[in-house]
Amino acid sequence: MKRKIVHIDEEKCTGCGLCVPACHEGAIQIIDGKARLVEDKLCDGLGDCLGECPEDAIFIEERDADPFDEEAVQVHLEKLRTEDEEGTGELACGCPSSTVRTLERKETASNPAGETGGDPEVLSELRQWPVQLGLLPPRAKFFQDANLLVAADCVPFAYGNFHRDFLQDQALVVGCPKLDDANAHFQKLTEIFKQNQINKVTIAIMEVPCCSALQRIVQEAIKAAGKSIPVELVVVSAEGEIVNREQVAAV
Repeated sequence: MKRKIVHIDEEKCTGCGLCVPACHEGAIQIIDGKARLVEDKLCDGLGDCLGECPEDAIFIEERDADPFDEEAVQVHLEKLRTEDEEGTGELACGCPSSTVRTLERKETASNPAGETGGDPEVLSELRQWPVQLGLLPPRAKFFQDANLLVAADCVPFAYGNFHRDFLQDQALVVGCPKLDDANAHFQKLTEIFKQNQINKVTIAIMEVPCCSALQRIVQEAIKAAGKSIPVELVVVSAEGEIVNREQVAAV
């Protein structure tokens, strides 16, 4: 049967992945570095993804195609959700190195005195991959029953003991409240809070005016999720000192 359906111009497509979350049926995925329609029956032909493509590589055409199948869509979406939770699928960017993973914790060891100055060996406290908020699925298993650290992406560079003082036994999300899409971060954090049991949130920001927006985004997301979660705010100076640490009230 002939019907309206999405067409993707692979020559124009850069594989940016912006169209993937815009498709509520999960009909578009990044495959071999290009956006592709997974199956005709998953596309409703409404074109919600069109406005998200910066290269105008997506348009609606009328051609012979399998009819839209809502039941198949539900099965497909459930499969994608399972892959997100188990870390077995690739994320919207299509990069295998961004596959969600839980990292095993290593025991901290010390160098024998005198061999390298006797300083403790510095080991990573990171417990998951990836860390960028835009890449993380809300139902990743490391968010469940977790203490969550929401860090502005300059903080780990400014604060020398970031791993030791902030990251131990924390799930981590990183973002920039000035350069990133603030609304996208708000939506993602809302889903993380809504779909998981988060015990505590620590917000780590820099001592610059634009960074304070991250606190507002987190607090608004907790409110939108209908949750009550203790929140601690930590402010770090460009010199690498903690200039403020306080419990903050819900909005």
